[in-house]
Amino acid sequence: MRMFLLLIIAAALLSGCQTADGGLTSDSRPVPVTGPAASAVAGDMASRLAEQIGPAGTTTIKMEKDGSEFAAALEAALKGWGYTVVTDGKVGKDTKPVELAYSIDGNDGQVLARLSTPSLALGRAYTATAAGAVPASPLSIMQRN
Repeated sequence: MRMFLLLIIAAALLSGCQTADGGLTSDSRPVPVTGPAASAVAGDMASRLAEQIGPAGTTTIKMEKDGSEFAAALEAALKGWGYTVVTDGKVGKDTKPVELAYSIDGNDGQVLARLSTPSLALGRAYTATAAGAVPASPLSIMQRN
């Protein structure tokens, strides 16, 4: 178990190093996280992101929407925290949005959720249950300059 947690934390930290053409990447091995589990993971990760990126009333978040339940749950959770979320790429001239990439990866029956901005990467492992999901690791936070 200890080795698994170390691998999860290392994967979360290294995930911030993955870029494509200087941008953020959100692709990996997608795992279908649905229903209550998607909502629980998205809600927890959105609250942790809100702690790091500042006030909701002045921050716009730009994210790609992939049609998954997790993407919809994450968008709803961020809006619930008061953020303006743009998923169609259309941002006003005077708005400088925070670009957000996300991914869900599966490993040994657990789910690793990651959120990345140009200056921050968050990661956490969860155990999915029929009623939702519970954290299976501490939150990993990596700040970039």
